[in-house]
Amino acid sequence: MSTKLERLSQSLKEILGDRLQSLVVDCGEVTIEVAAADYLSVAQTLRDHADLHFEELMDLSGLDYSTWGNGAWTGKRFAAASHLLSIKHNWRLRLRAFADDDAFPLLESLVGVWPSANWYEREAFDLYGIMFTGHPDLRRILTDYGFVGHPFRKDFPVSGYVEMRYDPEQGRVVYQPVTIEPRENTPRIVREENYGDVGHG
Repeated sequence: MSTKLERLSQSLKEILGDRLQSLVVDCGEVTIEVAAADYLSVAQTLRDHADLHFEELMDLSGLDYSTWGNGAWTGKRFAAASHLLSIKHNWRLRLRAFADDDAFPLLESLVGVWPSANWYEREAFDLYGIMFTGHPDLRRILTDYGFVGHPFRKDFPVSGYVEMRYDPEQGRVVYQPVTIEPRENTPRIVREENYGDVGHG
């Protein structure tokens, strides 16, 4: 680990104290995890503390851990991960918080701390169903307003629930249950012994 990452890790431990649930340094990146109740206050500390000074939120994404590692996940299901940048200190940080309730995932909005979180939180709401308390305009951003469900959840069906089409008799777009027939695609299997060898045609 570089001295810069060691200094950042030590500063995070000292400044955040008990609010820090975990700190991992891997592949030259620092990731911290905090409780949902501390998410907003930690974000404000990360921005305002002179020794940290993360003045820019680069990205925020929703996460669904329900089948993480191709196995049965035993922890909380939904999380938000924010990627932060300190231009002053030239270091980066990933901040992650898990929503306490899997049935209704809820986290505080970071828009008041970093205004750039606005559209990212709308995307996490749209695709994962994560609600952000205090968001000024939490509505769908990528899917249609009439869309049912959240398509990046791992239990969302591949074909969706509804489809839309233009109905010339009604003169408008209508929604109806999906009419796609499930089918199995079998790959073509080549059984020639010398297939792909140069000089064997």
